[in-house]
Amino acid sequence: MPALRWTLSGFDALSTTSLYELLRLRSEVFVLEQACAFQDIDGLDQRAVHLQGHSEGVLVAYARCFAAGASFPEASIGRVVTRSSARGTGLGHALVARALQSVGELWGVQAVRIGAQAHLKQFYQRHGFSDVGKPYVEDGIEHLEMVWMP
Repeated sequence: MPALRWTLSGFDALSTTSLYELLRLRSEVFVLEQACAFQDIDGLDQRAVHLQGHSEGVLVAYARCFAAGASFPEASIGRVVTRSSARGTGLGHALVARALQSVGELWGVQAVRIGAQAHLKQFYQRHGFSDVGKPYVEDGIEHLEMVWMP
């Protein structure tokens, strides 16, 4: 995969084109690919810092980063997604690492809590996240609360 260009943007700094691209990617994966009808536009985008990874001008990786208290009591990341054509390249791991780095740069190194799809438990464990034993079902998909400690 060609080199990635990473950007971090607050909601108000997103161009309409960037906003369209990230919402489209989220919809392609979370709604169409995972066959899950849910309210993606949840009112939290305005509180997030949006991490975007572009390759050759195409959005291939995305995550929302939140300060402590915006989504969970701890800092958090969410809507972690990679374009299907880029999977298997290590991009998901690069995205999670970059998201954790971004949280540290923005708000200081601290605990990060996520709501992870349960089937991705081992993926997140590879990044140092631990299951905190709070499973739940969201939009018909099993999830786990996991925490990364510095």
